[in-house]
Amino acid sequence: MMFRILIIDDDPNISNIISQLADDSGYEHHTASNLTDGLVLLQTHAFDLVFLDVRLPDGSGLNALPRIRASKEQPDVIIITGAGDPDGAELAIQNGAWDYIEKGSSLKQITFSMERALKFRERNKEWSQRVIKRDALIGDSPAMHPVLENLSVAATGDASVLITGETGTGKEVVARTVHENSNRANGPFVVLDCASIPENLVEGELFGHIKGSFTGATTSQKGVIEQADGGTLFLDEVGELPLPTQSAFLRVLQEKRYRPIGSTSEKTSNFRLVAATNRNLEKMCEEGTFRTDLYYRLKSCSMELPPLHNRLEDVPALAEFHTERLCSKYSTPAKKLSDELVTMLMHYEWPGNVRELVQTLERTIMRAKGEPILYPEHLPVDIRARAAGKMLRPQEEELLLTNQDDSNILKPVPADVISSLFSGEFPSFKTFRTTCVAQIEKVYLENLIRQANGSIKEACKLSGLSRTRLYVLMKEHNISK
Repeated sequence: MMFRILIIDDDPNISNIISQLADDSGYEHHTASNLTDGLVLLQTHAFDLVFLDVRLPDGSGLNALPRIRASKEQPDVIIITGAGDPDGAELAIQNGAWDYIEKGSSLKQITFSMERALKFRERNKEWSQRVIKRDALIGDSPAMHPVLENLSVAATGDASVLITGETGTGKEVVARTVHENSNRANGPFVVLDCASIPENLVEGELFGHIKGSFTGATTSQKGVIEQADGGTLFLDEVGELPLPTQSAFLRVLQEKRYRPIGSTSEKTSNFRLVAATNRNLEKMCEEGTFRTDLYYRLKSCSMELPPLHNRLEDVPALAEFHTERLCSKYSTPAKKLSDELVTMLMHYEWPGNVRELVQTLERTIMRAKGEPILYPEHLPVDIRARAAGKMLRPQEEELLLTNQDDSNILKPVPADVISSLFSGEFPSFKTFRTTCVAQIEKVYLENLIRQANGSIKEACKLSGLSRTRLYVLMKEHNISK
């Protein structure tokens, strides 16, 4: 297979060495001596692997890493760090780099890292080419790509899966999707919410009990471990499991054998475990409130779900899917979403994530009653007010047009631009004001992106806007990076 490699480094010696190694392996390769040229190449070419220097003349490679990972073909990245820079290496991995090499590494080390990344990529591509059934898992934003990749890998195996993320991000939906794409899809999918069960009843729910094993046990009861035999056991909020139960459950995971409460004999259960939590299990291990051996057993395959405010691009698809589902659930005639309503939904930050979006749509559908189209006025007042505040901020209304010669001098809105708004029917004050603000925003944003050389981080720094707010404004005004 002909792999394509991009080297972004201002040191010609490093670029030449990696280029020669790529050439020796028969790989196509390109070089760029700065971040700007590298990002242009990433827009016009498809690459499998990028060697990226941390310190470049026009910016930080680490800051650009998310943009590179989200470009065509979503290339893997090997960071080039300065010798003895542990912080750079750690940051590289945390920000999504496949590996890192130090300047001065041997040819053998560089070749090993390159070949290992490409072999894993080829294997991963085979996994990702599987058609994943995900009827209820909505979203294709860049923030969801790692989740979908990990899901594709998890579906091919039988190892335990750990799903982390904020409350309401859809961890159970992902767990069901793993089950539905596994070789256990025809088996049961059994759910146990560890946070909703009193501590003294947890073991009974897990292992079951026999008749007469304790006061009130008038009949025998199967635990979820037995119920999940041949299928998948989903433990939601696994961080809430009491320590004594963690020890007993670890043995079940290792041996697939358990003993119901009150029984003198053991049973076996062939289940796959998928666990989820919104807690930091690693920190809990350090504090002694979660068993380290159980934690490592759980995270054989792990994935973290992004909060909804990090994937606002998915809001329209999510809103459409759940609106259709809710109308069907309540036997309500199908409703369409107006563009104005979708825009408002994308301006809200959704602290409660997808769960809050679904609850909001439910309330909105109830308020709209028999109307066929949902408009912003059908939204709950609190949601509409907060979204409107994001859409129209006083300080942003007073922005002045940036001069087109790329200088930092700001000029007032030209009189002819204002006059043109009065042609035809005389506008209402609200329409006039909204149109003026929209024109000002568009020109400001165009100049902002140009001034920042396409860097979203630099644009946020210059403008004082949050990353989420900037992306929403760029989408509104059809401005690309």
